[in-house]
Amino acid sequence: MNWNRRQVLWAGGGMGAAALLAACGGGNDAASSGSGGKPRKGGTLRIGALGRSSAIVRDPHGVQGNESDYLVIALVHDTLTAPGLKDNAVGRLASSWKPSKDLKTWRFTIAKGATFHDGTPVTADDVVWSLRRLRHTPAGAARLPGMKADHITAEGKDTVVVVSDFANAELPVMMRLSTFILKKNTPDKDMAKAPGTGPFKLDWYRGGNARLLRNEHWHGGQVYLDAIEVTMFESPQAMANAMMSGQIDVASNAGPVAARTADARKDIQVVRRPDDMAMPVVMRTSGGPFADPKVREAMKLVVDREAMVKQVLSGYGTVANDILGTADPDYAKSIPQRHRDLTKAKKLLKEAEFDLSRTYELVTTEDVPGLAESATLFASQAREAGVKIKVVKQESGTFYQKTWLKGDLYTNYWGTNDSLVFFASKTMTTGSGENEADWSDKGFDAAYHKAIAAADPTARTAALRELQQIEHDASGYLLWGMADGIDLAAPKVHGLPKLPGYGRVQLENVWLAR
Repeated sequence: MNWNRRQVLWAGGGMGAAALLAACGGGNDAASSGSGGKPRKGGTLRIGALGRSSAIVRDPHGVQGNESDYLVIALVHDTLTAPGLKDNAVGRLASSWKPSKDLKTWRFTIAKGATFHDGTPVTADDVVWSLRRLRHTPAGAARLPGMKADHITAEGKDTVVVVSDFANAELPVMMRLSTFILKKNTPDKDMAKAPGTGPFKLDWYRGGNARLLRNEHWHGGQVYLDAIEVTMFESPQAMANAMMSGQIDVASNAGPVAARTADARKDIQVVRRPDDMAMPVVMRTSGGPFADPKVREAMKLVVDREAMVKQVLSGYGTVANDILGTADPDYAKSIPQRHRDLTKAKKLLKEAEFDLSRTYELVTTEDVPGLAESATLFASQAREAGVKIKVVKQESGTFYQKTWLKGDLYTNYWGTNDSLVFFASKTMTTGSGENEADWSDKGFDAAYHKAIAAADPTARTAALRELQQIEHDASGYLLWGMADGIDLAAPKVHGLPKLPGYGRVQLENVWLAR
């Protein structure tokens, strides 16, 4: 049984709810590719993922710029919770959780039988140590928002108590992205090879490539594959070529160009996850040329969203409306869609005395298919409003060191189309750890806190509507479209996940036909 928001509110209302067992991962219904008959055990899955040698990060609590690294870490290590197909959060290493009446104190129970790959039982002390370590990393404030390290404690051997700084009905959602659990006191130098609790254990890792073996004792249930071999590719084209020639069984997040090519092949499955990836242009709001709200609105009016989806995504995506979290049930479709309006854009730029004699740099990377292409097309569209933009491509490591969170104008992507409050807490509330546009708005902050503390669904929806309107009108995000997630797979591959983001890398239900 999954723990959904309704159950949270019910328990929070003091009606005596007991902790409920949550299914691990998204459950069997979270898998999609191929009907294929009855799942069978055995075989080695060869999967390709994007990454660069210069950006390798092996610490589970680090910031992984490489999809290949994130894939390996997510298969070896469990998080406390995970995305669900029907609910925003389901159990992973935590089997259940229960809030206090005021929604500030949460108790997470560790799944029975959970052990590390060396056979050591997982204890509450291991979880506390891991969460505190994560909270002390540079990205800790974003990954565990509203939680101080010393407010995470153990209660007995199998219960972890987390006290939030404020009422937060969404706290289990915050626990599902990067809360990878390791053994207490694992030295930093041993992080790369530290035993996890996940469905696969590390056999070897060499320069971005890895081999993983089935964890026969995984607490989450049956794992079908004997092994997974991860190959890192530095470009989508190289990965697609390997897929077409049969060198790999799955090309993860292959992109629209590869999908278009594969559509003509009967020997390759194209697995689509609609509404998967946000690809915003980020404008710095606290200073620089885009600090004036009129300039930001003008830039949002400059972009031709339909053309971006058609040309950059080859139609594998949808137009967006400058609000992150489009898959949330409370996403405000009632907010009018913003369309291209060059006349109004030019008027706003003039009112803001925007310097049209300058050339502005738009920094991008080639981390994911379409990102650099979106920058190039946007620059071309902006020129029609008199705004000169030069696209600057940085390799992944440089981008995350020098541009992300600091630049005036850059592209980014979020490979998890998460909830509205997830994005708000991590990227937009004042002082949030990954506030990419360095944005601060008192009205937005108030709406956020009102939403996460609301015990009444109607009041929550109203607060989220207010939050989205402010984000749409004033934030530093120009979100022109949502890209479909696209995997290419050989016909023998079954059970690939339907879920985006972290859900996409949960491969325990994948199996191979003979």
